[in-house]
Amino acid sequence: MHIRDWPEGERPRERLLAHGAGSLSDAELLAIFLGSGTAGRDAVAGARDLLAAEGGLRPLLDREPKALTRLRGIGPARACSLAAALELGHRHLAAQLERGEMLGDPGAAGRYFAQRLRGLAHEVFAALFLDTRHRALGFEELFRGSIDGAEVHPRALVERALARGAAAVIIGHNHPSGNPEPSAADRAVTARIKQALGLVDIRLLDHFVIGDGPPLSMAARGLV
Repeated sequence: MHIRDWPEGERPRERLLAHGAGSLSDAELLAIFLGSGTAGRDAVAGARDLLAAEGGLRPLLDREPKALTRLRGIGPARACSLAAALELGHRHLAAQLERGEMLGDPGAAGRYFAQRLRGLAHEVFAALFLDTRHRALGFEELFRGSIDGAEVHPRALVERALARGAAAVIIGHNHPSGNPEPSAADRAVTARIKQALGLVDIRLLDHFVIGDGPPLSMAARGLV
């Protein structure tokens, strides 16, 4: 049966309009992007097949656009649509930070770091620079590789913060293993960076570790 032949209350688009996007499953949301199914399979069934084959929504959307084009039922046009939707999500959250909305939603910065760093095959250390009202001045990837004392240089971070006129900084890095638990090196680097920024009257607000699941806030752990 084609989706248009389903009862109206069960069709993904109609349910989205009536109850919001949050009421849909991953497969139903993906089916709206696919638009149509393949031979013998409607869009929702095709979406379920894709999610099962790729191990879920995150592994699917972590693929580069060119890799998406090679999956059954996607192709270049749908791959571009999915990649564009993800980028719109990144920019929407970035716009929230730029307007200072992080003040009312401390988790926004963690979600932003997760969107930028989750799924990368290597460790990336990044910083979000903020003004006196905690509005975003810019986001930069500063170091790549293992996050330890030899790779992360507090002086370089301080120089970038001063160049942007930052009053505060939030830092973050990802753990490709998926385990967000801070290592001894993570704790040591955080302490060094906090001390270096403090010398020029710039506050370190948090250090997020990005793995599987929610971003881990080191500030919430009392480690910043």
